[in-house]
Amino acid sequence: MTEDTEQVKKLRLITNSGVLDCRDALREADGSIDKAVEILRKKGLAKAEKKVTRETDQGRVESYVHLGGRIGVLLEIKCETDFVARNETFRSLARDLCMHIAAMKPISVSKESVPQEILEREKSIYRESDELKSKPENVREKIVEGRLKKFYADSVFLEQPFVKDEKMTVGEYIKQNIAKFGENIAVTRFIRFELGEECK
Repeated sequence: MTEDTEQVKKLRLITNSGVLDCRDALREADGSIDKAVEILRKKGLAKAEKKVTRETDQGRVESYVHLGGRIGVLLEIKCETDFVARNETFRSLARDLCMHIAAMKPISVSKESVPQEILEREKSIYRESDELKSKPENVREKIVEGRLKKFYADSVFLEQPFVKDEKMTVGEYIKQNIAKFGENIAVTRFIRFELGEECK
């Protein structure tokens, strides 16, 4: 087996991409596996972007219980076809996302779904800090926006670094799977329970 074929085989195992896509990516990356992985990820995300507007009316509700029954998660994840919804790889994706929710305690699915009162409270805390009071108004607002980005990365499901690979966000991980399955995937809602914690 030639080195080129070995490289293609290795890249396919890492990315789950087609033979021709792997070969082209390796050529573009001058034989570097790491660069080829990056190229394939970018291409996959570009393809996924085109699919995110397509309707999702199939899917599943996945459950996950952690720490000997102390934390539980219910997640609704949607896709376009019943065929994908029943696929074991899709179920594995749903379980990974449940595990992420159990570990990272997001407060909402997306930035748009953060409750307005929480957003206003966060902005108020940032604006009232002693550090910001002495700064000009336009500078204060830029700092508040910067801190909100950090808040989203800490608290919003799609913006959080993915617990199994912190180099990508949960949103990027889902887009990778959109590219892999060839159809739109959307997490529509979730609920996280922790023993002794009050329901909100």
